[in-house]
Amino acid sequence: MNLPWKTGAGLLAAVFVPFALQAADLWQAGAGRVRITPVQEMWMAGYGSRARPAEGKVTDLWAKALVLDDGKGNRGVVITLDLVGIDREIAGKVCTRLKKEFGLERHQISLCTSHTHSGPVVGRNLAPMHYAILDPEQQELIDDYAERLPKRVGMAVKGAIDALAPAKVQWGSGKAVFAVNRRENKPYGAVPDLRARGALKGPVDHDVPVLSVRGEGGELRAVLFGYACHATTLAFQQWNGDYPGYAQIALEKAYPGSTALFWAGCGADQNPLPRRSVELAEHYGRDLARAVQEVISAPMPVLNPSLSLRFREIELKLQQLPDADELKVDAQSADRYVAARARILQQRLESQGTLKGAYPYPVLFWKLGGAIDFISLGGEVVVDYALRLKRELHGRQTWVAGNANDVMAYIPSLRVHREGGYEGGGSNIYYGLPGLWDEGAEEAILRTVHDLSGKEN
Repeated sequence: MNLPWKTGAGLLAAVFVPFALQAADLWQAGAGRVRITPVQEMWMAGYGSRARPAEGKVTDLWAKALVLDDGKGNRGVVITLDLVGIDREIAGKVCTRLKKEFGLERHQISLCTSHTHSGPVVGRNLAPMHYAILDPEQQELIDDYAERLPKRVGMAVKGAIDALAPAKVQWGSGKAVFAVNRRENKPYGAVPDLRARGALKGPVDHDVPVLSVRGEGGELRAVLFGYACHATTLAFQQWNGDYPGYAQIALEKAYPGSTALFWAGCGADQNPLPRRSVELAEHYGRDLARAVQEVISAPMPVLNPSLSLRFREIELKLQQLPDADELKVDAQSADRYVAARARILQQRLESQGTLKGAYPYPVLFWKLGGAIDFISLGGEVVVDYALRLKRELHGRQTWVAGNANDVMAYIPSLRVHREGGYEGGGSNIYYGLPGLWDEGAEEAILRTVHDLSGKEN
């Protein structure tokens, strides 16, 4: 296969960077991991076109945790999951468990999913697309996996806490260019030619934020990195972490004994193109890992041990809610996803007496070392959010994760909302939301981020 562009022959060799640790520079940091690959052949998430359960694996799926403690009473944990997403119920169960076992409060926990489309269905996430239309046996497997997930996450966090040790934490930012704005570059088959001619269109975010954690001897113990692109290279019937999984594998091979953790950026309208082969997924993973290694191999600013943490849920308004008569009509629709959503909403209307006109949307804001804004936003967030926040806050020192804490729907900017299409609102059917977001959603979310940021500075 001809890969979409020329790259170097391989990953950079791991570079040892000696340095003298000073007491004032030291954090307490630790990383842990637990395998979360399903052991049974259950249904896969992300694509409605699948017609059978998974058939084995190519790579394992992982829950990983990085605990950062500034020694001043502030501790945060970033949890990365090789999953398409989690819903509010599962996030709540995870946080309840972490509070009971480790005393961690909600604002201390960032739950980041890679959004791989080669992982399992998780609870009621994307219920009209998956859970609500499957047979009882598959629904039972999905329920069982969701029930066991919080315990597995807790084990990863325990491993990270047990591994806490003095560490130097540094930051940097690289670049990888395989993400393509999927709304602006169709048909997808034209992308290689457009790329070759420099004619790709639409906003993108090619930054690769990197956080490195080194031990007292200078060895790399953990690396946390992000990228704004859908994990949709693959669409087959085997478990696979897609390009984020391959990037983590490559980094852990390059730095033996380290833990690599990936968080998905605001890539709801970004695809890895071309796609649909393991070779391409591996290629994109190596390309992303190479970008991370280039950052690690260069001088990186040190983050002084300082951590401030804020979390808030806001009532994000919905519009155009259906009434009982409309749901009755939709429940008979020939579109099985429209019908499945209608049945879910009918049950909710019957049990609650009303459909809520707003959704409790999570916004997490951390300040790392007085220098890095680490923002975790719920849902599949389009790239406009990251680009705007970088303009309005601190440029490449502003890191914006999507698919975090609760993946309840796509989160369009006002521009995308008005343009419509799948990301603009059509996808709400598959997530089970009763209506479109209000046009004020972008401003409500950004206003909250700024408010939380202002408390930190």
